[in-house]
Amino acid sequence: MGKLDNGRSKGLALALLAATQFIVVLDASIVNVALPSIGRELSFSQGDLSWVVNAYTLTFGGFLLLGGRLADLLGRRRIFIAGLLLFGAASLAGGLSQSAGQLIAARAVQGLGAALISPAALSIVTTTFAEGAERNRALGVWGAVAGAGGAAGVLLGGVLTEFLGWEWVLLVNVPIALGAALLAPRLLMESRHEAASSFDLPGALSVTAGLALLVYGLVNTVDAGWGSAETIAILGGAVLLIALFLAIEARSREPLMPFSIFRLRTLSGANVVGLLVGMSLFSMFFFISLYLQQVLGYEPLEAGLAYLPLSALIILSAGGAAQLVTRVGFKPTLVTGMLLIAAGLLWFSQVSAPGGSYVGDVLFPSMIVAVGLGLAFVPVTIAAVTGTRPDEAGLASGLINTSQQVGGALGLAIAATVANSATADVFARGERNAAVALTEGFQDAFLVCAGFAALGALLAAVLISSRDSREHAEAAQRGDEAPAPAVAG
Repeated sequence: MGKLDNGRSKGLALALLAATQFIVVLDASIVNVALPSIGRELSFSQGDLSWVVNAYTLTFGGFLLLGGRLADLLGRRRIFIAGLLLFGAASLAGGLSQSAGQLIAARAVQGLGAALISPAALSIVTTTFAEGAERNRALGVWGAVAGAGGAAGVLLGGVLTEFLGWEWVLLVNVPIALGAALLAPRLLMESRHEAASSFDLPGALSVTAGLALLVYGLVNTVDAGWGSAETIAILGGAVLLIALFLAIEARSREPLMPFSIFRLRTLSGANVVGLLVGMSLFSMFFFISLYLQQVLGYEPLEAGLAYLPLSALIILSAGGAAQLVTRVGFKPTLVTGMLLIAAGLLWFSQVSAPGGSYVGDVLFPSMIVAVGLGLAFVPVTIAAVTGTRPDEAGLASGLINTSQQVGGALGLAIAATVANSATADVFARGERNAAVALTEGFQDAFLVCAGFAALGALLAAVLISSRDSREHAEAAQRGDEAPAPAVAG
């Protein structure tokens, strides 16, 4: 396995990897500000708009485990480059879309490209930087740019939509992906795990199909109802496909997700919390963007600029989080971050209409969430790869990315269902002001997201090993490699 042996080489490699992850995360949110424009031009219904986001996050989340395994087997740099080329091609197709179906299909392929890029990039980081303080610093940079990607996506999306049109929120990826693919052979060393000889395509397909059905079933409940035969059939099919995935994994010689890795208590806990991070935050960006434009009447550029304080604070707090993890451990840092996210989302649940304002309804709660996100994203990533062997780098990287992306898709489906149902109820009561009806839906959605974050704080306190956290911090302070984490029990 290749190693970068000097600080400058490692720094350039980290810059390329973090910048690429920034684009991958950014693309989950860059379309948010453009959604009203996309809806008008391509004739989307309000309920179907969430699929512009979900098509990306579902294939991203569903294929991440396969992407991580392919990176371990075929070469991390090779898969990283292949993912960039696929991502760029799908972005081009999305920007040229002439119908809702074409755009959703392009976004799905874009997510597949991201599923190859992201675990390969994170596993290159974990195999390049030694576990302990060095990796904490590297993952602090990773966390800062990746965590800021969601907010920066909304800002960039606003600028591009305002001046060039919604198509450019996708077309902008094409030169970036090509440039990164050309730089990768010069800046990154190739590495792979030679022991395994196959990968689990049936497992990847079954889990992706199961998750897609699950999210579709949840979104569709607004029209079909929770107790309808249609909803029961769709959700039942999702459960069967996910059960099939588990059966395939139990029998496979080279499973996509070896269950033995979950004996690591800290890794398991980090992935559960990562799921809840995604469930709370993807929805937040979606509904803030709609509130700013549909209720406060912001133009796309204004909505994007409204995210500037959020982006800046995420970067600052993520940088501080890496130092906090080295000083006090990843567990207390993560619990604090999740509590701050919950508090900010609870404040967001008080958004108002008519008479709402950016300062009172958006700015202050977004600042609390931003600090919380920085303090949560870095330690959950560090905890999720702590103590893993080099041959598990792709799997561990794929798992934490999967948790966050699948959590984002599921959280958005649940929150959108809640919001759409509440809005429909308000209209049914005779309310004629659309802004009032939409806002009541947004309030309920933010409240649900606050619940996800609060549950994440509780589970971080219960599931993540305090001993692993403490020993990791002590080793990082000494400059040693951190010890392997304890198994569950």
